[in-house]
Amino acid sequence: MKIAVSGKGGVGKTTLSAFLVRWFAEQGKSVLAIDADPDANLAHALGIENGAGITPISQMKELVAERTESVPGSYGGFFKLNPRVDDLPEKLSIRQGENIRLMVMGGVKKGGTGCVCPESILLKNLVQHLILRRNEVVIMDMEAGIEHLGRGTSKAVDWLISVVEPGRRSIETAARIRELGTDIGLTRIGLVGNKVRNDSDRDFLRKALSGQLILGFIPYDDLIIEVISSRNSRKM
Repeated sequence: MKIAVSGKGGVGKTTLSAFLVRWFAEQGKSVLAIDADPDANLAHALGIENGAGITPISQMKELVAERTESVPGSYGGFFKLNPRVDDLPEKLSIRQGENIRLMVMGGVKKGGTGCVCPESILLKNLVQHLILRRNEVVIMDMEAGIEHLGRGTSKAVDWLISVVEPGRRSIETAARIRELGTDIGLTRIGLVGNKVRNDSDRDFLRKALSGQLILGFIPYDDLIIEVISSRNSRKM
């Protein structure tokens, strides 16, 4: 099972990702949790201590340079487009309990879009390996876009799940994610409504998302908000 979770910042995609990771692990499955959001929070959501001290793979300059045969910190020029990545899950993942391992990818934060640089090449090759070659459950907590996915891996993703809350901006982001997913050939795209307070919120989402597959709703819970706020404050 390979699941990518996306959505606007703050809607609860990391919370849903953590729930999925825990659920599959409790079923006895080996789960590889992938934090593919530049604002990495999945370690905290999973309760991994010292999560703020994890260095994202995109920031491992020497590793990126070694695998892509590029110069650390440089852009332009020539570099390897098919770097070796098959050994990285074992080398760079952090284990929690028997069934959960976490990898933090990070992002390539620079101006412009469609970056073709050593960091992005390494990350995309790694995602391709994780989705196409790994025989385990993979849960990817992604940024609002689907930058790490491409046409070579899209058909192997079992689900792209957008987390959406009762709000216009969240719904617009979900629509954009659906467009991007459809463009690269994804056919199983579902939505999960989060922070749903009452039937009015459910009706609003059903109407706004008419014609789209809603997998379920997560009720608003003050305790979840409190836990997330507490972990974020410790991170700061």
